[in-house]
Amino acid sequence: MNARLDMYANPTALKAWKHVIAAGKVIEEGSSVPAATLELVKIRASQINGCGYCVDMHTKDATVAGETPIRLHLVAVWREATVFTDAERAALELAEQGTRLADSAGGVTDEVWDNAAKHYDDGQLADLVSVIALINAFNRGNAIIRQPAGSYRPGQHG
Repeated sequence: MNARLDMYANPTALKAWKHVIAAGKVIEEGSSVPAATLELVKIRASQINGCGYCVDMHTKDATVAGETPIRLHLVAVWREATVFTDAERAALELAEQGTRLADSAGGVTDEVWDNAAKHYDDGQLADLVSVIALINAFNRGNAIIRQPAGSYRPGQHG
């Protein structure tokens, strides 16, 4: 299977995606949200959006960062799993509602936002919102071009 389009071969697309990638790096390098939580959020949004490439990337990156296989296997069913902290659960629920905006006329509910705010300060909430928005952008781009999964190597993108 090959992608429909090589986004890095088009000068305009390459320039645009470099900015999106750079925005992600700003958050990853400057956030006080645990790196594991950021990866779990990216994995969950990618699962919802059906982006195999991003699921592949972020499970591998999380593994390199020390995440356990059992937690990675249970991200899709986090509500029924006992291996996530209350803070991680709040971030995962925020990621789900932030990813499924079209499923709810009101978007992210006050209840979900308030629960996340119990665990994260305003700066961390801004980081989570940004990560959720960015991973959704990556998911959509990769899904549109059918970027195949399986070949990602940790650290490959910089």
